[in-house]
Amino acid sequence: MKRYQGFKLLIVDDHEHNLFTLRTLIQQQMDVEILEATSGRQTLDVALGEPGIDLIILDVQMPEMDGFQTASMLKIRKKTRDIPIIFLTAAFKTEEFQQRGYDVGAVDYLLKPIDDNQLINKISTYFRLIEKERNLNRELERKVAERTAELAQAKQHLEGIIAYMGEALLILNPDGRITEANPAACRMLHYTEDDLKGMSIGDVFEEEAREQAGAFMGTWLEALIRVGALSQIEACLIAKDGRRVPILFSRSAIMGADGAISDIICIAKNMSGYVREHDDEETAAGVAEPAGVLPSPAEQEHQR
Repeated sequence: MKRYQGFKLLIVDDHEHNLFTLRTLIQQQMDVEILEATSGRQTLDVALGEPGIDLIILDVQMPEMDGFQTASMLKIRKKTRDIPIIFLTAAFKTEEFQQRGYDVGAVDYLLKPIDDNQLINKISTYFRLIEKERNLNRELERKVAERTAELAQAKQHLEGIIAYMGEALLILNPDGRITEANPAACRMLHYTEDDLKGMSIGDVFEEEAREQAGAFMGTWLEALIRVGALSQIEACLIAKDGRRVPILFSRSAIMGADGAISDIICIAKNMSGYVREHDDEETAAGVAEPAGVLPSPAEQEHQR
């Protein structure tokens, strides 16, 4: 059964008879596409012009440009440097020449006359390695694609939550500049997200207590570094029209790999309705209490 369909093999020899013999042997055992070249120069032209060559079988003894020179030229070109090369030779049989072959980038150095089984086994070995690598790459690409899709879905889900959450969300850099704002923050402050980006948090934030005013990037930042989060802070956000919006405020710090703050997450709950309702209840209670304290009949008689 023939194998390795889809593989591409370049065989090089300056004698047509040798090319015929090599081509016939390979075609009997493998279903591969075979390209041929009869010189070093032609080898370079074919290898650079033909995409997807998987293996080169290269004769060493050739006129003008021998196999060593040809291999050296192939290895310095980005397109051909990773193609495995098997040297074949009938003349250069010493260990010195074999070492030279490996030094210029060959993966094997075989001697003529060719041992048919040895050559086919060598070719099969490299095709199997290439096939395994391709399968691993395909599996890796599949996993990367799956993971990318999962991350995209998670990102879309998170963006949906952020977009529809009722609380205002502001993300700051360590310098206190706004880098992101969700729709609730934009509605609360009457700014667009583009308007908010780059603004200092001090432009839209006000502590309730006077002694805390302007302390966001001072004492609060120091506290964030120590504990990572601060919550349930009463404060105000300042809208574009100057209106102060009472809020319940939380801040969390995201630490980078170096242990420094990389981002600050600020979440603000609008407390306007709560404050009005609370004030109304206190006012009503203040009016009702005097009206309900009436003198007894005995006290009225005494007063007379």
